[in-house]
Amino acid sequence: MRYMMMLRVQENTDLVPSEQLMEDMGKLIEEMTKAGVLLDTAGLRPTAEGTRIRLSGGRLTVTDGPFTEAKEVIGGYAMIEVKSKEEALEWASRFLRIHGDGWEIESEIRQIEGMND
Repeated sequence: MRYMMMLRVQENTDLVPSEQLMEDMGKLIEEMTKAGVLLDTAGLRPTAEGTRIRLSGGRLTVTDGPFTEAKEVIGGYAMIEVKSKEEALEWASRFLRIHGDGWEIESEIRQIEGMND
C-alpha cells in the first residue's frame, strides 16, 4: 500500500533544523530507502513563494503568497510503500520523534487510491 505522509509545520517561526537533526533525518531516510519503504521525499519552499489557484462559481482566481491566513502549512512530504497503515504510522512516528521536544509538528498520513488498495 502506498501512503503520502504530509508534514505540517508552523510557518514563520525562528525554528531552524540543527545539524544533529539533519544528520538524524538523513540516517532515517537512508534506513527507509534501504528497507524499500521510501519512494520519494522532499521539503517544500515557504508559502511566500507559492501561488494558489482557486475555482469558485466557475471563476478562476490566482493569488500569490504569502498567505496571511496560513498558520500550519505542509512543509514537506514522503511517499512510502508499506504493508499496512500501522507500518505507515510507525515510520511517521519515528520521523516526528527525531525532532525532539522543541518542535511543534504533525504528520497527516493518507493512503493513495488505486495503489494496491
